[in-house]
Amino acid sequence: MKILIADDHRLVTEAVKSKLSEIEDGIEFLIALSVDELLGMASDDVDLAVVDLNMPGADGYSHIDELRRRHPSVPVIVLSGHEDPQLMRAALERGALGFIPKAYSPEVMLSAVRLVLAGGVYVPPMMLSAVPSGVIAASGAEAAPGMAGGLAPRPAGSGAATLDSLRKVLTERQVEVLQLLSQGKPNKLIGRSLGISEGTVKIHLAAIFRALNVRNRTEAVVAAQSLNEASTSSS
Repeated sequence: MKILIADDHRLVTEAVKSKLSEIEDGIEFLIALSVDELLGMASDDVDLAVVDLNMPGADGYSHIDELRRRHPSVPVIVLSGHEDPQLMRAALERGALGFIPKAYSPEVMLSAVRLVLAGGVYVPPMMLSAVPSGVIAASGAEAAPGMAGGLAPRPAGSGAATLDSLRKVLTERQVEVLQLLSQGKPNKLIGRSLGISEGTVKIHLAAIFRALNVRNRTEAVVAAQSLNEASTSSS
């Protein structure tokens, strides 16, 4: 496996390299300290690129765009000192498969990298928490009769707006998982339908639970079905 780490701070690159070496033995690490070095070292045989947003030669997201243009098959994860959900969303919309704030723990970074290498997309919890309050019924609300714990009924026609809001914080793959979840499919069938592992499905579901502000699969199924029905009735 070959991993390219692009950051102009030696302490950061060494720390990232040390932690990612736990993925497997014999990883070849390439270290780039500037955008010129990043683009010079990048190649189609790189298995992962972990790239800082702010480094010498960077102009906004231009180095991410250029890396994606030259080597579209290389998975890119953005590593940044910024924790702005708008920046996270912009990076993911440009094709990055993850955004890891430098304030996160090494273990979270390692888990995020494993997810991306397994074919998933890592979305930081703080990005999901940026969903406007009231978009999803709070899990602490009084449960309506016949509804799984904590979910109150939504006003008619509110589902479409809610689903649109969720699409701003969920990746397309997570939306696909949510749609299959609304059909009542178990994790194994969701994974089989999407060509991903059951473990990856569980990781996506955890992100969906946070976005829906629910505590478990049962509540998520009720929320997803409500969204689906409301969206259909309003179309």
